[in-house]
Amino acid sequence: MRDGSRGARIGKLSHAIVLGLALAGANAVAQDPGVKPFTPEQIRKGAALYASHCESCHGVRMIGPPWAIDLKTFPRDSPARFVDSVTYGVRGMPPWGDVIKADEIEALWAYLVAGEKK
Repeated sequence: MRDGSRGARIGKLSHAIVLGLALAGANAVAQDPGVKPFTPEQIRKGAALYASHCESCHGVRMIGPPWAIDLKTFPRDSPARFVDSVTYGVRGMPPWGDVIKADEIEALWAYLVAGEKK
């Protein structure tokens, strides 16, 4: 790693995103019972980000090829896992922590949790 503080910054970013996911609330739209609500704006922003950054691998409307993780089945009670996967990458997925900002990762999570409307 070129900069020893980069990992610490990304770790703080990851924690900030999880905290933001836990604290978001006003004017929220509820999805599934027991799942944190998100605003319609967050969901729309997440859908746009998904289309530009994620769709090429994870598929249109989160219906992807067999080699990509099925985001429709991603555990909705694992926002920290999602943040870490997007930030640091996982298996064949590259890290996006230097490209996608914390609020954008939160919006992607909102879109994933809300699901794709037909």
